[in-house]
Amino acid sequence: MAEIVKSKQKSKLYDENKKKDTKKKTTKKKVAKKEEVKKEEKKSLWARFMIFINGVKSETAKVRWTSKSDMIKYSIATIVFIIFCSLFFYGIDTIFALVQSLFK
Repeated sequence: MAEIVKSKQKSKLYDENKKKDTKKKTTKKKVAKKEEVKKEEKKSLWARFMIFINGVKSETAKVRWTSKSDMIKYSIATIVFIIFCSLFFYGIDTIFALVQSLFK
């Protein structure tokens, strides 16, 4: 029975030591990340702006642009949808106005 208690105590000590080790590792990682951020902050405003512009250029190169005929189709569909919705809500508004005028 005493051996079981000792083994449980040893496992608790092992678990506590393991937790302390992981805490030390995470704090070292956090310190390393802070140092990296400080190094990045030391770059001039112009250098950071140029890095941003290069990133934007690379991302726009990845975009699949639609063709002219597709854009015309989408534009026509959008305009038709807007006209349909506006007529629908105009009709609903007119119907409610008529119903309201009848019950006054």
